[in-house]
Parts: sequence; C-alpha cells; structure tokens
Amino acid sequence: MQNVCFAKDNVSFIYINGSNNNNEKMKNWYMKGVAKLHPVLKKNFETGEEIKKMSSTGDIDYKVNEEPVIFFWGDKSKSDLEYVQEQLDLTKAFSPTIAYTVRSTLTAFLHDAIWVQKQHNMLPILDDLHETVMKEHEKGNYVVLYGYSAGTFITYQYLFNKLPYINAENLFNAIDVSDHVKNFVKERPIGNTCISALSKAQIGVVSDAGHLIFKNVDDDLENNYLKLQEATKTACIPPETVSGIVNFASPLPLFYSDLGDPDYELNYYGKQMLKYIVENSMFFITINYREDPLGFPTANNLTFDEMEKILGIEIENPTGFIYDNSSVWSKRSALFAHTSYFSSKKTFSKAVVKAFANGYRLQYDKKFQEKVLNSHKKRIKFEML
Repeated sequence: MQNVCFAKDNVSFIYINGSNNNNEKMKNWYMKGVAKLHPVLKKNFETGEEIKKMSSTGDIDYKVNEEPVIFFWGDKSKSDLEYVQEQLDLTKAFSPTIAYTVRSTLTAFLHDAIWVQKQHNMLPILDDLHETVMKEHEKGNYVVLYGYSAGTFITYQYLFNKLPYINAENLFNAIDVSDHVKNFVKERPIGNTCISALSKAQIGVVSDAGHLIFKNVDDDLENNYLKLQEATKTACIPPETVSGIVNFASPLPLFYSDLGDPDYELNYYGKQMLKYIVENSMFFITINYREDPLGFPTANNLTFDEMEKILGIEIENPTGFIYDNSSVWSKRSALFAHTSYFSSKKTFSKAVVKAFANGYRLQYDKKFQEKVLNSHKKRIKFEML
C-alpha cells in the first residue's frame, strides 16, 4: 500500500463544481456543501476500516490537509447563460406554464454541461485548474481531484490533456512527417509529453472533429520540437503530483458517448491515458447513487488482463487502478439524489473509501478477485434461471 496512490505525507483534495452554479445562491450551496463534506471525507480516508484493512500495520502513511481546495468555474459561463435566459423569458408570454417550467429547469441543469464541453471554453478552464494543481505541487502536496456532475468533464479532460502519456519519438514515427524530421527527433530525445504541450509548442492541436492535427512543414516542426521540452515542463502534470480523481454524480458517458466509438481517433490517446494511470500509481474512481438519474457508470470493473484484451493495450508493472461503483444507496428520491451527495456526506464518504479499497483489491488481491468472479457467475446463473 505504501507504494500505491499515496506516497507523500500530505494530500490536498481539490473540489470541482458542476452545472447550475452561476448565481450566488447556488455558489453558496456548493461552497457550504464542500465545507461540510471535506472533514468527513478526511476522517474516513485517515481512519476508515476499509483503508486500514489494506495495510499490514493498520496505519496509512499520509494525511489529508485540513482545508479543502475549491476550484470554481461556474461563473465563467455567466454571460452566455444570461443570453439564453433572455431568450427563455421571451417564451414565457406564449408558452404553457408547464412547458416553460420544464424549459427553464433544463436550461439551469444542462446549459453549463453543454457550454463547458466546447473546446474554446474548456481549454482555459483546464489551464486555470493546472495553476491550482501546481500551487499544491509546489507546497509538496499530492492532489486528488473531486469532480461533481459536469465537473467530471473537467477532471477527465484535465488528465487527457495534461498527463504526460505521449512518447514524443513514438509519436513522430507514427505521424506523416519526413524521415529527416524523424531522425531529428530521435537524436534529441525528451521523453514523454502531453497534448497541451504539443499545442503550446505549436506542433499539433485537437480539432473540433476529434482529430490530432500536426504541422507538416519540416522547418516549423524542427523549431517547435525544440520548444517542446520547456512546454512539457509548464503545460503537463509533473509525475507523482496527481494521485487520482474521484468523479461523482457523473453524466460523463452521456455527454462523451463517442468514447465508445472504436473509430474515434482520440480513443487511441484515451487508452494511452488509462495505461499511464494504472502504470503510475494513480486511481480513477467513479461514485454514483443508484437513484441519481444523471449518474452513469463510466466502465465495467475489469482486471488488468481483461483491460489488455478488450482495449488492445499492454499494461506493464501496474500500480494503480480504475474502479466504478454506481450502485450506492443514497436513500433519496430520484428528484433529489443528484444534489444529495453533500447532504448525505457520511454515505458518500464511506462509498468513496470502500471504492478505493475494492478497486485496489480487484487488481492486487487474488482472494478478492475470486470472490468477485464467483459473485458474477452466481448472478449470471440466476439471470439465466
């Protein structure tokens, strides 16, 4: 356990808000929710029985910092939302009350989720979040990102754009450039980089259609490649900085359904990102209440052997894990479950700690693997009956 996920003494939890936080009332609701949740999460991570069982000594060699770090992006879409609300108000005069109410509710919940997906809105937010992460890194803290609702889009995109899972030499060997450029890169190795650094060094960008587009002028590529090493230092997440992420109330598969398309070019890089996570002592946890109508499972819980076969990747010396628990009972109605993760802080905190422990066991505890496998066999047999 000492070599997996938490290797430093201090860990900062960074909380990222979701949709419908544009006004002061909703911003205060979110801030107060985090303030109440964080001490309970801290206590459960430091003293929870599920965590203690993972350590032979009964101790965990880390400490969650007392103060939560809140990364708030809800006010960035304010001007766009005001325009939509002006158009919405125009419909009030001629729309039935029920239709107007439904339209207004959908606007409040979905506008920010749609707005933040657009690349020109997302990228500045990722850079702002990177500044927050780097401040914690400079203090000597590890970081765990907590993405709530549409905040899960930001945690995913942050890892996708900022983790250094791209080997520069392999990349230039794969893209359509001259042999001269390939040899130029081979003679000047820089190690791994990230998508954000490629963009910052003006080597390549992700298009709106989901393609990684590169410059094909040799002189430009050579000059910009020399800038890539410095860009990597400033634009990418330093190794051993982000321990992992906890996404909750996650509608990620609903809004990023192209992640299931095998022909979608960026899925290749998504697989490389997952490979990096499990090979570099990180975790990717998803927690959803089963009553939450917007809580979608991110993936099936697979062993590394299953991941290699299904995703077509080779995992070497894994130390991290990916785990989804979307069946947590909140004991709330479907109308309130999506906003109840903060008010049901004890239930949610225990679910996070249990998912952390079970995600680790699924990969590294043979007895637990057998237990899960047997339960799957029993469930399949019952369903066949």
